[in-house]
Amino acid sequence: MAHITLPDESLPGIVGLFNFRPETASSLRWLADTLLRGESPLTSGERELIAAYVSHLNDCKFCHMSHASAAMAHLSCDLDQIADIRNGFQEIPVTPKLRALLNIAAKVQKSGKEVSEEDVAAARAEGAIDREIHDTVLIAASFCMFNRYVDGLGTWAPQENEDYREMGQRMAFKGYIPSVEKIAE
Repeated sequence: MAHITLPDESLPGIVGLFNFRPETASSLRWLADTLLRGESPLTSGERELIAAYVSHLNDCKFCHMSHASAAMAHLSCDLDQIADIRNGFQEIPVTPKLRALLNIAAKVQKSGKEVSEEDVAAARAEGAIDREIHDTVLIAASFCMFNRYVDGLGTWAPQENEDYREMGQRMAFKGYIPSVEKIAE
């Protein structure tokens, strides 16, 4: 049970919090949609992997599982491969460039000051451009905020991979902004 009284306790994670404060949810949904589905030289699947990895490092089950499920949908991987994110990407095909960017994301998760010139140089040596480095840092920093929001208010998370299949598909292919908000745009 969440630390605060939510209007619908059946809604997990950030979904329940968005329902509690629709006026803040709108901006947070736009941020997630821009970061994970907007224009970027990184694919949406790569960006979802970064979000899922940072959420794993932050021990935020709901965000890790939902974004890992979205990544699996983008990459046409089975949901059983979600565990591979926690195991350091042994099975999921990750390019050396993405691995270097994931290293930067892990440093941001600890502290932005952990990112060194050597980390950035290593990513550049693998072909990363400034926009990819920028987007990686912003996704990692934003997901630290999202993770702390979800866990700081004690929301609940479904336990099984399968519980996230539909959510991951929706996030991957329909996005983070409900169609009502897109129409009002």
